[in-house]
Amino acid sequence: MSAIRSGAVFWRSFAIFEGLAAEPIAMLDAMAIPRRWMAGETLFQRGDEGDYVILVHQGRIKLSLLTANGRELTLRYAEPGDILGELSLLDGQARSADATAAEAGEGLVLRRADFERLQARFPDIAGAMIRYLAGRLRDTTEQLESIAMFEIEARLARFLLLTLRQYFEDDIPETPQLRLALNQSELAAMLGASRPKVNKAIQALEAARAISRNGDVLSCDLERLMLIADPALQ
Repeated sequence: MSAIRSGAVFWRSFAIFEGLAAEPIAMLDAMAIPRRWMAGETLFQRGDEGDYVILVHQGRIKLSLLTANGRELTLRYAEPGDILGELSLLDGQARSADATAAEAGEGLVLRRADFERLQARFPDIAGAMIRYLAGRLRDTTEQLESIAMFEIEARLARFLLLTLRQYFEDDIPETPQLRLALNQSELAAMLGASRPKVNKAIQALEAARAISRNGDVLSCDLERLMLIADPALQ
């Protein structure tokens, strides 16, 4: 898996490490452990010891919770450039969710003890970690707010806008295109709805000309999406 170790380009593709200089990147590269996984493989479960993080290089990983009545609640999907288990770098507590490979992939494992050595030598990394976790918390809050307070069409519009912001950051084009790796069942789990309702919501957004589909590529109209995402603006 030496192909993963692409130095600064690879490490700076992760938000936590994007501002690092050459010396801490070299230290990260020496500490990281390659790992592969198969589709359907459980990478860790809620309650497992949290002594490492996974940096995703290829593939998608589902983070989920199992409710008391046996229902699975999907929190998010981690894709290339994402980090799993980052809270364990700070508190060393047990895993708070299950991580299951939605497809085969590979990445790198960074142990908590090694990260602590890195942070002791380069204290600025702590600030980067706080900013990353704050952004993740904001995204989670927005997702939960959408499920609790909005109809499915608004939830879908808000999800698409959030995904566009994550992908394009501050440079979203006027008519952005988005390739969704999620199928409708996975999207339904993310939005807290059934698959038929998600299908109807997609059709509603198309009818409103907020999106148009070409295979799995969506062309998005930002203004129309924002109006659907927040009914108070209408």
